[in-house]
Amino acid sequence: MAPLGRRGPLSEHAFSPHDAVLRDASRHVGRRRFLSVSAAAAVLAFGTNVPARGASAARELPPARIPENPFTLGVASGDPLPDSVVLWTRLAPEPFAEDGGLGQQRVAVHWEMALDEWFILVVRRGVAQAHPEYGHSVHIDAQGLDPGAEYYYRFRAGTWFSPVGRTRTAPAADSAPSGLRLAAVSCQAYHDGYYTAYRHLAEDDVDLVLHLGDYLYEYAVDSAGGARRYTDVKLPDVFDRETQTLADYRLRYALYQSDPDLQAAHARHPFVVTWDDHETENNYAGAVDEKGGPADAFLARRAAAYRAYWEHLPLRTAQQPAGHDARLYRRLHWGTLAQFDILDTRQYRSDQAYGDGPHAPGPESDDAARTIIGDAQERWLADGWRSSTATWNVMPQQVCFSQRRFDSAADASVSMDAWDGYRASRRRVVDAARSAGLDNWLVLTGDVHVGYAFDIKEDFDDPASRTLGTEITTTSVTSGRDGTERPPNWETYMTANPHLKWCDGRRGYARVQLDAQQARTDFQVVSAVTKPGAPIATAASFVTEAGAPGLKPA
Repeated sequence: MAPLGRRGPLSEHAFSPHDAVLRDASRHVGRRRFLSVSAAAAVLAFGTNVPARGASAARELPPARIPENPFTLGVASGDPLPDSVVLWTRLAPEPFAEDGGLGQQRVAVHWEMALDEWFILVVRRGVAQAHPEYGHSVHIDAQGLDPGAEYYYRFRAGTWFSPVGRTRTAPAADSAPSGLRLAAVSCQAYHDGYYTAYRHLAEDDVDLVLHLGDYLYEYAVDSAGGARRYTDVKLPDVFDRETQTLADYRLRYALYQSDPDLQAAHARHPFVVTWDDHETENNYAGAVDEKGGPADAFLARRAAAYRAYWEHLPLRTAQQPAGHDARLYRRLHWGTLAQFDILDTRQYRSDQAYGDGPHAPGPESDDAARTIIGDAQERWLADGWRSSTATWNVMPQQVCFSQRRFDSAADASVSMDAWDGYRASRRRVVDAARSAGLDNWLVLTGDVHVGYAFDIKEDFDDPASRTLGTEITTTSVTSGRDGTERPPNWETYMTANPHLKWCDGRRGYARVQLDAQQARTDFQVVSAVTKPGAPIATAASFVTEAGAPGLKPA
């Protein structure tokens, strides 16, 4: 559909290709860093340092002062409700400059929604302010929409139009939709390869995309873009360092979102997002960083990371951070077919037991006081399940929920960073699901760069125990580079975990189709990500029948 790619000023339809954007932007990184680590701590530890909605001390930039395309990072939509959806963009004519090329002036941004991609039947329009305090990002909670409807949207700043996006609202709360097709994605390290899976996902027929974490990686990216060595792009040195400050995180999002395949997926489907660790720092736990440094310094970094995350994704005001805290767990519905309980397993967790690496469970990891989601979120989840009337209760979250023993020994190691390191917390969640009488419980997971299909057992150490639900773990988009169909530990994992029904180490995404009778999962994989243009294929398909938990080959 060509209009989805239409962009440019009113007088012409000019748009710089991806490589040209990178080259042009690289000329503007010689400025002083926007926030030093100490400044970030002072500004972010105690507040958000942002204006009240609609208010800003910054002067408004005259439209004629925007000579270059400001929509270099694309558009996105997300968190659909029956009568509203979030529309997002960020203005950045110089995406690799610390201020995006717009300085400290605010910009008036016009937006509109239509029933058609040519905007003949416009149904909603308005004007928003892109504030420098928010990195010139725009979040529109477009309301008064029809349930279960498809819309097209776009933005305008000065004489420049954004790309056209397509989105949809959720069905009416009391309706019974015939089906839902969703895709689960995670782990998209820019430096590990091309976003080929996103190009295929943009062309796939899904209603919704669930991003399960690691949208961003904090690690340095060299001038060649890591594994992306098939282009002649030379990235500026500003990316060749670990992210620490608000400016660092904003720049890293600009790098990721400059990718045309990621932009295509965002423009084509609404996203529901949740974070894991790398959006802030590897394996952090609550207020504890990876290396156990001072909590106040890490919380300042976490505040910067959380703020940049909200600025760059289609999230409502309710998810906007206040300092180093943000309420990301939330609940959405797809009529009476599905309830989505989106979890945050990072912000509230106890520190990992026995360090972050593999370890056999023991008194420290099994302490009943330990939690991976926090007491408040745990109660919220249980309460939501007790009141649920949905056919399918879907739990999108970050790290492996099911037991994953690394060998068959009696004292086998497990991951202390996953739910295996918080077994008492997992037991409480399993008990809550059983107590609520969930007939159709579906857990969606990311993190491990491998595709898994698990039966969720009442007792993972007893293969004959009752199956309570299904866990689908999507592989990474790029993280881990190309991967292989059968990783070296494939046979060991399959033997040590009888409830594990399938494992594949290639890159891609999981597509899940729900209806009143079953949940069908198709694991979509690409053959390579270190070279662009790989085809996509269905590696395996499974079904879970409604009312009969347990995976079966499709």
